[in-house]
Amino acid sequence: MSTLTFALQTRTFRSLRKHHNYRLFFAGQVVSLAGSWMQNVALAWLVLSLSRSPLAVAALLFCRFVPFTVLGLFAGSVVDRLNTRNLVVWTQVAQMGASAALAVVTLTGSATLPVVYALALLGGVALVLDAPGRQSLTFEMVGPKELPNAVALNSGLLNASRVIGPALAGVVIAVAGVGPCFVVNTISFVAVLIALLAMRTDELFPVAQNRGITVLAGTREGLMYGWRHTQVRVVLIVVTCLGLIGFNFNTLVPLLASDTLHVGARAFGLLSAAFGAGALAGAIVTASLRRATFKAFVLGIVGFSVFMLVLAFVHDPISAGVILVFVGASFTLLAANANALVQLAAPDHLRGRLIALYLFAFVGLAPIGSLFSGWLVEVGGTPLAFSIAGLVGLVATAYAVLATRETERRPLERGSTARA
Repeated sequence: MSTLTFALQTRTFRSLRKHHNYRLFFAGQVVSLAGSWMQNVALAWLVLSLSRSPLAVAALLFCRFVPFTVLGLFAGSVVDRLNTRNLVVWTQVAQMGASAALAVVTLTGSATLPVVYALALLGGVALVLDAPGRQSLTFEMVGPKELPNAVALNSGLLNASRVIGPALAGVVIAVAGVGPCFVVNTISFVAVLIALLAMRTDELFPVAQNRGITVLAGTREGLMYGWRHTQVRVVLIVVTCLGLIGFNFNTLVPLLASDTLHVGARAFGLLSAAFGAGALAGAIVTASLRRATFKAFVLGIVGFSVFMLVLAFVHDPISAGVILVFVGASFTLLAANANALVQLAAPDHLRGRLIALYLFAFVGLAPIGSLFSGWLVEVGGTPLAFSIAGLVGLVATAYAVLATRETERRPLERGSTARA
């Protein structure tokens, strides 16, 4: 092994090497996230099988993410008031229960669209607190110095599961139907719960908690800080635009497979896995970088936008899979850098709220975006939906570049973010 290769590997996996609690958590997530992606694919395919309607698939995404729209802005204030590890334990238990219920109704043949939507909604409510809780817990496990690396590794793990989970789901659905996918996901939660309960709490980095402030006041404080900090504001605005229009893969990829490419469940799983493979590659590259940067964030937006536009003109499965690899890599580059930039700009007592703002920008408007994407597919097919997403991304790129120039003219603020 060359010295350069060894140095890159050491730099890429330094959070795992240095922190026992993070190694535990990472190992638990390896199992759990693969199950979660199996469930994501199975849910979309179940709804498509029950309805044969693009809008029904979009409605599923609406149910899963509308809790973020309604409650997401306030979730950070709640997270900042609670013991993060205990919070994540209970949100994982709640999601495990929703998955078990999906398994029961599917295997007993009693699954209907209203039942599936209701269970997706319950899982979404738990996710509102789980997502910022897990992000805050990552900071507590690794501290500020290793946070960008851990965020990139988390993205890598998430996207490795995009490869494994959808590919497995495609095979399982083709052989045995969607029910076993929900069973596997239910069991997979056990791994992350064991990891959380086995952590050494004395090794967690301490963070300030805000029990003396109301949820509304805390939310307002986080919003004001995010708006005043130029770089955080730019990141949140760009991610909001892309989250509304461009990040609706759970709606668009099933429709690309069924309506545009005319392929079955196995090919759908492979298309989802292609996106995940690219996202994993992007995460590995991001983890090897020394720090999160605004330039890497902008580069991710450019790549994402261009390849979404290219995907609009593709009509065969192999070409679509290749393009989805590049879409996935660009997506992770922009998302991981955006996440780390926001977290590192946050004071300790505001971290949960800034994370919640980021997640609200990322998925809070997804219910509206998924319905809009479903409508675009109804009107002009997936080519129209991918074209609009790419064009919106290019506009966001122009805005981010102009904002970068403005930030460069403010040396004090630029200096504070450069330490990320």
